[in-house]
Amino acid sequence: MEEINILINKSKLEKRIEEMGKQITKDYEGKDLVLVGILKGSVMFMTELAKNIKRSVALDFMDVSSYEGTESTGKIRINKDVRDSIEGKDVIIVEDIIDTGRTLTYVKEYLAQKNPKSIKIATMLSKPSRRVLELNVDYIGFAIEDKFVVGYGLDYNEKYRNLPYIGYIEG
Repeated sequence: MEEINILINKSKLEKRIEEMGKQITKDYEGKDLVLVGILKGSVMFMTELAKNIKRSVALDFMDVSSYEGTESTGKIRINKDVRDSIEGKDVIIVEDIIDTGRTLTYVKEYLAQKNPKSIKIATMLSKPSRRVLELNVDYIGFAIEDKFVVGYGLDYNEKYRNLPYIGYIEG
């Protein structure tokens, strides 16, 4: 069993997600908003974020893979596409963590071909030191250093997603 150290506790996470929800509520007043969560990691974050957006939002999901174990392969594959049309709608892609930027750049370009009114990105965590592609991230929960993090949807070989905080495994 890996030793997990707490990086961001539950109350700090909840407070920041509430702040993000308030900002999105304000930014999308009177707009047709769709949250597109990237499975599986974004589920907990997207659920809490949606509960903190005080207006009607549609939820959809994509399953995109680029990781094996702890390393990004650089090859991006769409395993599940959005189910409903996003044409003419304001879309926020919801991600658990942005590392190199490859996956989100690919997903954003892919969804742009479906003619939404706008596309923005919300992420629970960002690792700016790992970026290989420039990516404008509109809503960031926390910028973190380069640690392998788990919990609150993030996993290590499908373990630890259910932790109520963000922890890290020493490498």
